[in-house]
Amino acid sequence: MKTYPIPMVPGPVSVPQSVRDVYQINYGSPDIEEEFLTLYKETAADLRLLFGTKNDVILHTGEGMIALWGALKSVIQPGDRVLSISTGIFGSGICTMAESVGAETRLIEFPFNSTLDNLAVVEKAIIEFSPKIITAVHCETPSGTLNPISGLGALKAKHNVPLLYIDCVASMGGVPVFADDWHIDLALGGSQKCLSMPPSMSMIAVSDAAWQVIEEVGYVGYDSFLPFRKALDAPGMFPYTPNWHGVAALHASTRLITEEGLENCFLRHTKVAEYTRERIQSMGLSLFYADQAIPSPTVTAVNVPEGWDWTLLDQAFRARGLVVGGSYGPMAGKIFRIGHMGHQAQMELVEKAIDVIDQVLNSKR
Repeated sequence: MKTYPIPMVPGPVSVPQSVRDVYQINYGSPDIEEEFLTLYKETAADLRLLFGTKNDVILHTGEGMIALWGALKSVIQPGDRVLSISTGIFGSGICTMAESVGAETRLIEFPFNSTLDNLAVVEKAIIEFSPKIITAVHCETPSGTLNPISGLGALKAKHNVPLLYIDCVASMGGVPVFADDWHIDLALGGSQKCLSMPPSMSMIAVSDAAWQVIEEVGYVGYDSFLPFRKALDAPGMFPYTPNWHGVAALHASTRLITEEGLENCFLRHTKVAEYTRERIQSMGLSLFYADQAIPSPTVTAVNVPEGWDWTLLDQAFRARGLVVGGSYGPMAGKIFRIGHMGHQAQMELVEKAIDVIDQVLNSKR
């Protein structure tokens, strides 16, 4: 299998050695040993800092989509109204997911190169539609944009919408998240982005209001949140065999961030993102996001330059040891994405990546 010395895919990102090391350890039986329960609690406490919350944080075995699906199925009953705010593929996709579990949905879809900047439209929909849940994405990874959530949270509180559901998978650990201040009831994260782990774990901050709805719905299934409310009460209360290695890796990953310091971590992401955008534009390339949109500090989306086919451009990058990401849906073949998140948000690595891009473009001039 081919490997690449300059990994800049926007997830799964490269995994640091201290996180990889925990997978070499033989642990005990996690569902009956106090040592695992202590590890779980410590990891959840670290994740509360990253989520900006005092709420419960639960740890699910599975890639970030487990959190997105589990949250919807745990709080939705047929006919419940879901208002989905979209500035990209994942935002629109959540609406489709909600429909599939029986919700009545309304989608407010903004251009995919924009960010949430028209709260008047959202407020009008809240008043007319009276949703049970509002859903949105913090970082739209396929577009390289970062949505402001505070205003949406303020509208949720103003109009007494029961629940606010936010996908923080590609933002948590790389940019500030303030789940409590933003009135988020279900803040959803994944291990493979800024936490620099394999795509094996999901983490969810659950408010008291969300727990109440979860209890009322009573959904059971692998991705259900309900069993985790009492999972730590006694050994053997987990709904399935917990992933000791995954929780240990999360613990190692979050400790890297907390030891660096949250502000230092966020600043590191900001600096490499600014450097990336400046270098990209200095080459004559254009960024995907519109002028008024907010670019994400964790991923940069670049328009494929005129005269290049994305497949050939990708091959040229890989031949020089660089691997970046393409994109999806209407952006497929039109943009590529540089994932400067987590362990990849290192200036030396980003410099190498941009140098390769420059070399490839110059080879055709």
